[in-house]
Amino acid sequence: MSKVALYARVSTKNNGQDPETQLLALRDYAKARKLEVFAEYVDIGISGAKDSRPALNQLMADARKRRFDAVLVARFDRFARSTRHLVLALEEFNALGVDFISLSESVDTSTPMGKMVYVVIAAVAELERSLIRERVVMGLQRAKAQGKAIGRPPTAVDEQQVLSLRNQGLSLRAIGKQVGVSRTKVQKVLSRNPRGIDSLEPA
Repeated sequence: MSKVALYARVSTKNNGQDPETQLLALRDYAKARKLEVFAEYVDIGISGAKDSRPALNQLMADARKRRFDAVLVARFDRFARSTRHLVLALEEFNALGVDFISLSESVDTSTPMGKMVYVVIAAVAELERSLIRERVVMGLQRAKAQGKAIGRPPTAVDEQQVLSLRNQGLSLRAIGKQVGVSRTKVQKVLSRNPRGIDSLEPA
């Protein structure tokens, strides 16, 4: 008998939200399909937008250990915080050989139709990523055409402090850490002042 993990989430304990509403439907489905419930993973009072959810994190950890054969949820939005999150999770499940079933959307990746829906979702996510990349490129081109500086402003460096620290024998990395810049930036300062701190003193 295949083992299935049930996942349910409610964003608040108030307003009558109860994970049992989701779990009852999931249990009934598992029973009808003769699936053994491995465990029930429930997040209560946690927004779907949160990157980290204790029960979901545990579910993913157990999936990576192949402790069950499928994941069963009531709806996509109870499980994933975005289309991208859903696709990434489905890709990982696919690599692990774990099926994904969503009751509301009638998606079951163990079936040919479910696999087709997964392909469509992945295609939509890729289109979304392409559109974002296109908008970013167009924005950069427009800014460049308008003569606007692109990228982060350069970090101010106290060159005298850099040279003083170097004269004390500190490494480039240690100097960078102390003055708050990269090792490369320190190296540039030193290359501009090969004679050391004396080169900064007025004539």
